[in-house]
Amino acid sequence: MTLPLLTLLLAAVLVVAALYSSVGHGGASGYIATLALFSVAPAAFKPTALVLNLVVAGVATCIFFRAGHFSWRLFWPFAVTSIPCSFIGGYLSLPDHIYKPLVGLVLVASALRLSFHSERKTEPVRHPSMPVAFLAGALLGLLSGLTGVGGGIFLSPLLLLLNWGKVREVSAVAALFILVNSAAGLLGHLSSLQQIPSFVPPLAFAALSGGVIGSYLGSARLPVAGIVKALSLVLMVAGFKMLLV
Repeated sequence: MTLPLLTLLLAAVLVVAALYSSVGHGGASGYIATLALFSVAPAAFKPTALVLNLVVAGVATCIFFRAGHFSWRLFWPFAVTSIPCSFIGGYLSLPDHIYKPLVGLVLVASALRLSFHSERKTEPVRHPSMPVAFLAGALLGLLSGLTGVGGGIFLSPLLLLLNWGKVREVSAVAALFILVNSAAGLLGHLSSLQQIPSFVPPLAFAALSGGVIGSYLGSARLPVAGIVKALSLVLMVAGFKMLLV
């Protein structure tokens, strides 16, 4: 890869990280789409996205947690089953012609539904039942490991649409959910004797910079309505990228 092309790739990763981290996401689907646009080998998609997810989700978790938005009660029922399932998914491989259209359709459907969502202050937040949370966590964890997308991009719309949490609370929970599942998925990937590409470290630095910017804006500066719109836009763009790239 030439220096000008690498510079453009670094800039794209920084922008993706900033946008996704503003809503508590690691940005894996955006990184996968970006790597595809830059003609990077598909075998590098999952490990690269998982590493960048770890960096950005780690930053987002710290910033949203310090801002007081994190809810352990909402987080743990989903995480307890998602972590082992994410490891299994990271170990396994799914053919591109199956997982990319599937993930793309789910993202676009979530974006369309979420675009009509607004946080209603008069409607109390409901907490999911344990069996439902365990099942959802297992499914999202497996999908996270198989595709390398972290799982938060599916968890956020689920929590918001079912009124299981407030917007910034959901962003904080999604950030840690992505962090633990990306770590589990990456461990599963490495345990199957697959490697991390050599160009990942500079991309990780770009993702770290974008993650700091986006998390700071999302945790305190951006209005709630803006965060919901940003999340919907992110889901829509990522979905079409997965379907078309």
